[in-house]
Amino acid sequence: MTTNRPRVQVLYLPDEESDELKITPLGSGQEVGRSCHFLEFKGKKVLLDFGIHPALTGMSALPFVDHIDPEQIDLMLVSHFHLDHAGGLPWFLMRTRFKGRCFMTHPTKAIYKWLLSDYIKVSNIATEHMLYSESDLEASLNKINVINFHEEKEVHGIKFWCYHAGHVLGAAMFMIQIAGVKILYTGDFSRQEDRHLMMAEIPQIRPDVLMIESTYGVSIHEPRESRESRFTTTVHTIVGRGGRCLIPVFALGRAQELLLILALAKKCMSVYQTYTHAMNERIQRQISISNPFQFKHISNLKGMDQFEDIGPCVIMASPGMMQSGLSRELFEMWCPDPKNGVIIAGYCVEGTLAKEILKEPEEVTTMSGQRLPMKCSVEYISFSAHTDFEQTSHFIRTIRPPNVVLVHGEMTEMSRLKAALEREYEGSTENPVKVFNPKNLETVTFHFRGEKMAKVMGELAVNKPKENGVVSGILVKRNFNCHIISPKELGKYSELSVSTISQRTSIHYTGSWQLLHYLLASMYGSIEAIASDSSENTSLRVFDAVTIVQEPPVVVLEWVASPTSDMYADAVMKVILKAQELDSSSISVPSVTSAVFDKMHFKECLIELFQEMFGEDSVPKIFKGEKLYVDVNNIKANIDLSSLRVTCESEKLQRIVQTAVTKLFESLAPVTVGVKK
Repeated sequence: MTTNRPRVQVLYLPDEESDELKITPLGSGQEVGRSCHFLEFKGKKVLLDFGIHPALTGMSALPFVDHIDPEQIDLMLVSHFHLDHAGGLPWFLMRTRFKGRCFMTHPTKAIYKWLLSDYIKVSNIATEHMLYSESDLEASLNKINVINFHEEKEVHGIKFWCYHAGHVLGAAMFMIQIAGVKILYTGDFSRQEDRHLMMAEIPQIRPDVLMIESTYGVSIHEPRESRESRFTTTVHTIVGRGGRCLIPVFALGRAQELLLILALAKKCMSVYQTYTHAMNERIQRQISISNPFQFKHISNLKGMDQFEDIGPCVIMASPGMMQSGLSRELFEMWCPDPKNGVIIAGYCVEGTLAKEILKEPEEVTTMSGQRLPMKCSVEYISFSAHTDFEQTSHFIRTIRPPNVVLVHGEMTEMSRLKAALEREYEGSTENPVKVFNPKNLETVTFHFRGEKMAKVMGELAVNKPKENGVVSGILVKRNFNCHIISPKELGKYSELSVSTISQRTSIHYTGSWQLLHYLLASMYGSIEAIASDSSENTSLRVFDAVTIVQEPPVVVLEWVASPTSDMYADAVMKVILKAQELDSSSISVPSVTSAVFDKMHFKECLIELFQEMFGEDSVPKIFKGEKLYVDVNNIKANIDLSSLRVTCESEKLQRIVQTAVTKLFESLAPVTVGVKK
C-alpha cells in the first residue's frame, strides 16, 4: 500500500534577505568569564568581546571560537579592558584569519596594553603554552581602531556607537544597528556613581534586543556608605592587631576606587590622570585644583625582591582572583598567621582561589602543590561595579526593550534573575518583555522582517512624477539602503556606471537585396535606406533601431542593446531567414511601394487578440485612422499601425503589447504579402 505525501519545498533565502537575527554566546553563557557573543543578521557578522576564563589556562580559557569562521567576521567590538572581556584579543587578532575591523574606546586601548602585558608576566605558564607573546600584544595594537563615546561609525553597512557604561574607565555599552534593527550590548555596567566614575548612561533610543549582564542576579548591593565604613574599619582592625592586610585587585578599576576611599598605589595611574574627562563631575572639578590620583603615602611595589616584610601594612596586589602573580605569593606567605587578613573586594569566579577562601577552608594548596593552614581572616566587601537587581530592573524598565538576553552570570543567578524579570512583566500588554538566558553555543533567534522603503534621489526627486504617480528609474541597494535613481545619475549615487553595449551579428544571406528590402517594408512599414561609402551597397534602418548592412555572402545586423532593440533584432533576423528560403530566381518581387497588405484583417485580429489578453473593455470598439490603444488599469499603450511601434509609460506593458503586435504581424505576413511566382 502506498500513500501520497505532500511535497515539501524548502526556500533558501540569501543571508542578506533573511529576517533571522541570531545571537550565540561563545563564552559567558550561564557563566562568568571569557565573554564573547556572536551576532548574525542580514549576512553581517559581529563579535562582541573576546575574553579569557580566569579559572582556566591555555586554549581552554578561550571562548568557543572553533564554532565560527573568524575570516567571516565583519566587525569586533570590545566593551572594556578586563581580562574576561579582552584577555584573548591578541590571540584572536594575531593567530586567526580575522580580517574585519576591531573597535574600542580610547581609554580601553590605552590600558589594554599594560594590563595584558602584566597578565603575560604573571601567568606562570610555560612559554610554549602561552596563548600569545609580548610581540603579539604589541602587533595587535595596530589592528585596533578607537571610537569616541556617542560617535557613530559604519562598517560594511553595520552602524554602531557607544555610551558610558560606568564599571571601569573607558567601559562602553555598544548600540549596533543592522538594517534598522538595533541591539544594545551593555558589557559590564553600573548605574551607581562611585568616587571617580560616572554611572552608566541610559540610551534615549529603544533597542529591539537588549543584551545585559546578570552577574549579581537578584542580589541587592549594600549601600555605598556602609561598604566604605566596613572597608576602612576592617583595614584598621587588621593593621591595629599588627597584621598585614592583603587586598587582591585588578591593576585598574577597583584599585583606584579603593585608594580614593582609603585616601592613602604607577605605570597605569598616568592613564587615569589622562582620561579624567571620562570620569564624574566631582573628579573633573577637583583636577583643576589638585590631582586626586597623586597619593603621597603610597609606594609602588614592583616585585617581592623589593619588599621588606617587617611590620603591619596594607598591600593591594594583582590579580584580583589570586590565580597567580604577586597577590598569590603574598597570600601564601601570610595566610598561616591569624593576625593577617584578606579583603575580597570584587566578584570572584568559580574555580579561583579567591572564591575558594571565601568558604573559609582549613587548608589551601600552594602553586607548588603544598598544603598550608589558612588562619588569616577573610572578609568579603564588594566594590564590584556591576549592576544589582534594582539597577538592572530599573534600566530595563526605562529603555523598554521587547527582548532581553541575559549574559555574564552564573547559571543559578542568571536563572533567578530571569524568573524575577518574567514575574515583573507577567501579564503586561503595554510593554511585554521576553527574557532569554542561553547557555554557551545555544543560539537565540529573533525575526525582524520590517518594511522595505526606497528613497527617490537626484533628478527623479526634483521632477514631478507622471500623471499616474509612477516613478521610473533604477533601484540601487547598498548597505540596506534602497534608492531609486535615474540611469544617467548611476555614477553619482552609486559605485555603478552606465555602459552602452553595441550588438553585431552576421547572417548568411545570398538572396536578392531587393527581396529583403521588400519583405522588411511589407512587414514593418517604412524602411529607411542609408547610402554607404560604396556606391554598390546600401544599408537599411528598421524601427530606427536596427541597421542591416549588405556584405555578401552575409548581411550584418547592428544595434545598441536594450530589451526593445533586442526584440526588434530578433524579428528582423526571422525575416532574413525567411527571405533566404525563397528562391529569388523564381519570384517576381514587386516594388516596395506596391506591397499589398490586408490591414483591415490585421486590425480585426489585433483587437480580438487584445480582448482575449486584457478583457473586452481594454480596446476601443471603434477607432479611426492608423491609431489604436490598449488600456490596462488606466495605463494606455498606444499603437501606430503604420509603423507597428508601441509607446507606453509602463515599460512592462509596452514590452508585452509590442511583442503581441510583432508576433501577430509575423503570423499573418506570409498570407497577406503579395509575392507572386
